[in-house]
Amino acid sequence: MAEASARKRGRGGGGAARRAERTAVSIETAKYIERNIPNFEILNDEALEIIETNAETILEEVGVNFVDNPAALKRWRDAGADIDGERVRIPRGLARKLCSTAPSEFTQHARNPERSVVIGGKNLVLAPVYGPPFVRDAAGGRRYATMDDFNKFVKLAYMSKWLHHSGGTVCEPTDIPVNKRHLDMLLSHMTLSDKPFMGSVTDPSRAQDSVDMCGILFGEEFVQQNTVMTSLTNINSPLTFDDVMMGSLEVYAENNQACIISPFIVGGAMAPVSVAGTLTQVLAEVMAGVAYNQLVRPGAPAIFGAFVSSIDMGSGAPTFGTPEASLVTYGAGQLARRLNLPFRSSGSFCGSKLPDAQAAYETANSLNMGLMAGVNFMLHSCGWLEGGLVADFEKFVMDADQLGVLHHLAKGVQIDENGQAMDAIREVGPGGHYLGCAHTQANFKSAFWKSNLLDYKPFETWADEGERDTYKLATNRVEFLLNNYQQPALDPAVAEALSAYVAEKKASMPDAFT
Repeated sequence: MAEASARKRGRGGGGAARRAERTAVSIETAKYIERNIPNFEILNDEALEIIETNAETILEEVGVNFVDNPAALKRWRDAGADIDGERVRIPRGLARKLCSTAPSEFTQHARNPERSVVIGGKNLVLAPVYGPPFVRDAAGGRRYATMDDFNKFVKLAYMSKWLHHSGGTVCEPTDIPVNKRHLDMLLSHMTLSDKPFMGSVTDPSRAQDSVDMCGILFGEEFVQQNTVMTSLTNINSPLTFDDVMMGSLEVYAENNQACIISPFIVGGAMAPVSVAGTLTQVLAEVMAGVAYNQLVRPGAPAIFGAFVSSIDMGSGAPTFGTPEASLVTYGAGQLARRLNLPFRSSGSFCGSKLPDAQAAYETANSLNMGLMAGVNFMLHSCGWLEGGLVADFEKFVMDADQLGVLHHLAKGVQIDENGQAMDAIREVGPGGHYLGCAHTQANFKSAFWKSNLLDYKPFETWADEGERDTYKLATNRVEFLLNNYQQPALDPAVAEALSAYVAEKKASMPDAFT
């Protein structure tokens, strides 16, 4: 991809040129990750079979609730489930059989075909934080999010090399009426970025708006034949499927758009405190959700979701980056692969109030866990703070920088002739050094991952430049990227049609803030 034209020319020869190259804005997006490393599998076959058997028992004996949704109850009754009020008991084996028609991987198309992603298999797609009502930055501190904040996050995601996806509700713009803000958010994703994005799920009518706006952007026929959106369908754990989320799922499934079926688990509150018990409930809920998705439209794309945290038994607050959450995520990955479904989990999870050492530790644990667990779609991969209540601008660019580490780890060890480096070892011999050898000269630009944020300078240089810590460097990075943002081209007729749709829909209803 071409680099942005804004580049300062240095006067100091080669060193200045290299410094300019390092600080130049790039609108390149790395391809989604294709793993060349094995997944970490923590459960043996016996444990997996016990969990699967227990999950089937839950569905058959305990059942799940589909509340305020007579159409869902009818679909289940017609499929052979036992219906008692709003309780659905699913015969052993039925849910798994229904899940089998969901694809093991699918392509989510972007309006720029070069940025389309394949979700499933050995792939990992990275998407930003989703859902916080608050934002934080160095200038304004913690505050309610606005549409201006939302647009800035979409621009940062577009400018971030290691992010493959624009996401969905990267923050909740509270200055826009609740019943209209989804229109502005979708318009932002569609016009300020050309990466894939997510649709609205807060009401079935808003899901339909998402489909209709995609019809304008991609063409109605293309939308019906291809997947252009991913959406997040949260299950009200334990074992409850509400009519709002299921209504949105129905819209997306009917229109061949992808749904992440994701239990919302805080261990000890919404699921048992034990790892095996939580995994059993997660599997039961996902199977019921994906099965229902397939009852609506067999073959519609569906993703096995697992959002898992534990709880601080002293305060009741959710905790992140913990070993228990890792164990659940590793196990959920194995269960998803046995169902032959793409897997969504992990992210830049932390409970810290600031992008500090706690945030760094917990985030690093969570991101690496996701890579090793075989996650295919990682929502919340950057920007998450305060247990998901806050989208932080500085942490967004810190996390987005660290996502490059996942890309390089996933490459594994290259064992071809260049990777063996025997020519270098022969050239240097005993007592030499490798800095000037031919192999180093041929590989130095790509051999090691390079941060665009962190400081590796000598102490004296660091001191002369103002002793900037990572937070200050991140503040500068946010400003730099936003100042150099370049909007991707869009057919003016399409842009006008999208704006007209949004204006007409907004005019058709009064403002509502609840």
